[in-house]
Order: sequence, then C-alpha cells, then structure tokens
Amino acid sequence: MRLFEAIIDANHRAVAGDTTAGLHPAEFADSLPVIALTCVDPRLNAFFPNALALPGEQFIWLRNAGNIITGPLSSTMRSLALACAVKGGREIAIIGHTDCNVAKTPTMILLEKLRQLGVDRSRLPDNINEFFGTFGSERQNVIKACDFVRNSPLIGPKIPVHGLLIDIENGKLDWIVNGYETLQTHTPATMPKMDFPKMEALGSFGDFALGEMKFPDTKIGEVATKLQNEIKDAEPVVRMVKNTAQTVADYAQKHWPQAPQGNQSTSGVKKPVPPPLRPRPTFQRPPR
Repeated sequence: MRLFEAIIDANHRAVAGDTTAGLHPAEFADSLPVIALTCVDPRLNAFFPNALALPGEQFIWLRNAGNIITGPLSSTMRSLALACAVKGGREIAIIGHTDCNVAKTPTMILLEKLRQLGVDRSRLPDNINEFFGTFGSERQNVIKACDFVRNSPLIGPKIPVHGLLIDIENGKLDWIVNGYETLQTHTPATMPKMDFPKMEALGSFGDFALGEMKFPDTKIGEVATKLQNEIKDAEPVVRMVKNTAQTVADYAQKHWPQAPQGNQSTSGVKKPVPPPLRPRPTFQRPPR
C-alpha cells in the first residue's frame, strides 16, 4: 500500500468511528514529507494535518484563497517547486473543501466587495476571472490545479500530484485525482528550448583578461558633485530666459487682442497692428 492509499484508508475508517485508525509514517519514509496546498478558510485549521494522519514535521502546508493555481508557471507553482527542491517534498496534494466561499462568490459580487475596500475597477486587470482564478465547482478547481502542477516544468516527473476534497463538516477525504495513476501515464513537460549562439560564432576574444581592463578613477560621488555645480552655475541663465519669455508674453497679451473664436467671421475686420517699439537712442559723435 502506497502513502496516500494508506492515508485515505485511515481517514475513512476514522470518520466511520474506528478509534484505532491511524498511520505509521516510518513505513512511508521514502514518500515524506508531503506538500499540501489548501484554501485559507480558517475552518480548515482543525483538520490539518490530522485528516492525513501525518505528524506536523512531515506536512508542508501551503495556502491561498480557494487553493487556486492559475498556470504552470504561476507564483503558487514557484512555492510548490521550492517546497520540493528546498524542503524535500516527495508528494503533492491539492486539497479543496466543500462550502468554499470563493466558489460561492460571483464576479460582480467580488467586484463590489473590492470596491467597498477602496479598490477601483479601473485598476484591476481586464479579465477578472482569469486573474483571480474564480471557479464554480470545488471538484473541477482541484482537477484543474492538479493538471497545472502535473504539466508544470517546475515539478519533477517522479513526484505524484494528488487531488482531494475534504468535507468541511466531518473531515472525510474524497480522492479526486490519483497521483499514482497520472504519474504512470504522464509525459514530463519541458521548458521551451532556448537557441543560444555557440561560442565559436561569437568570434575570438584573443588573450582577453579581466584583470587587465582599465577603468576610470572617477568616483560616482565626484560625478554627482560636478553635475550639481554645473546645474547651480546655470541657474542665473535659466532665470533670465524665464523672465524674458514672461516679458514677451505680457507684451503680446497687452497689444494683440484675442482673435475671434469658433465660427465667427473675420471678414472686414482689420487685424490690430501693435504699436511700434520705441527705438533705442543712438549715440552720435559731435563734429570736431
């Protein structure tokens, strides 16, 4: 009997009233620890890891709203991959639950609840359902999540991915996706192939050595100080340009009335001619 076969058997016997039902984790050391993704519903706190008959140290618990996975390379997949690679997870279980509030919340109600929290619709992605991964069936949500995990290039091909649904009333587990069966029929996913040029195509670098490279001695702080000084020196010029522009604008506004607006006819109307600028006096040398 394999690990989750023993877990389901022990769970069903315990729910039926068998007080001796349990699991001997030492018999499944090669399959532990288990990584479980569940919903954030606080009602689940009383069930895990007891419903799996596992000790806490062999149970890696990941949670998000609705135990949703939106794609094979999503942020949740990153957590699952790290739990396998860093924490040594051997088997994965996506565990949904009955009476899930995420499943019972239509998109329009979700938008209204977000609006009440001050989240404007214009700031959200166009495809709300795809972004939040909303669903209407807890079972289908688990199946979809298992499919994403099983086909993710981040998860090793030898890791079983199970799908379960727990009854929120009594803790009974329903085995929806048997990870051992899908493991036998699954073709491992691969990352897209990246065609990088070969080193020969890049040419020869000769006797290049990093230690022989010469870099300027100028420090970043010195460059910033020099730039600040140049900006400071330019301030009088900037002020003079602004003052001149303002003087020209004031003169134009005073001596050139606004042109007729809209469809008003301008025929027969002489354009106002600005008064001539007062000529500057010229200096004439007196005769000798």
